[in-house]
Amino acid sequence: MSGLRVVVTGATGRMGGAVMEAAAERGHAVVAVTETAPMDVPDVEGTYAGSDLRAALSGADALVDFTVPEASVGYVSTAAEAGVPCVVGTTGFGEEGTSRLREASERVPVLRAANFARGVQALLRAVGAAVEALPGYDVELTETHHNGKRDAPSGTALTILDGIDAAREDDPERVYGREGEHLREPSEVGVHVRRAGDVRGEHEVLLAGNEEVLTLTHRAESRGVWAAGALDAAEWLVDRDPGFYGFADVLEGENA
Repeated sequence: MSGLRVVVTGATGRMGGAVMEAAAERGHAVVAVTETAPMDVPDVEGTYAGSDLRAALSGADALVDFTVPEASVGYVSTAAEAGVPCVVGTTGFGEEGTSRLREASERVPVLRAANFARGVQALLRAVGAAVEALPGYDVELTETHHNGKRDAPSGTALTILDGIDAAREDDPERVYGREGEHLREPSEVGVHVRRAGDVRGEHEVLLAGNEEVLTLTHRAESRGVWAAGALDAAEWLVDRDPGFYGFADVLEGENA
């Protein structure tokens, strides 16, 4: 695809920097948006404060957002008013934030994903198949991220849990960590959250029963994995009809 003009919010964050680097490597023009006053961001066409997002969106093909929920809903709403498609990698939205994203998707295509790694999409399919194939097995989920991550469990973990729920015939109960005397109930799905160092992201699903253990694990070695996926999503979203999309739609479109 010929070069796009991509607006990146949260430009000074970990993911914002990774997205800008990957976009430049692909030949896309990058416009950086920072939370407050414009900062010195190398190798971009321009920098804008979040309050000047309308100006930053002039001539843009897509907005890529990795910020926080409160800022993200405002950025996406402004982009929708400007007719610019949005890729949202921000996690931790509540019902109101999700509702506002869906409102924006009535005007422009909005793609939201908790994780843009292709391997995670494969993990989601594998977990669903394993849970269906092993009814009655105990299921535990452990996720690990860097010590600066705000939401716990991660958005990816919640997506995996939703998949586990959908694959089980009972009504699973999520138990977040255990302390003291706690006899495990058959319906429980244990959820364990670790935050340490600069771990990019690791998710492990454990299924145990019938004197056997199955583990399914995904580990991201670099933030570039998610940046590449977010740009794949941005390229796919251009000229798409308004609507609310997920990263699985991108991969299914590639394989169609």
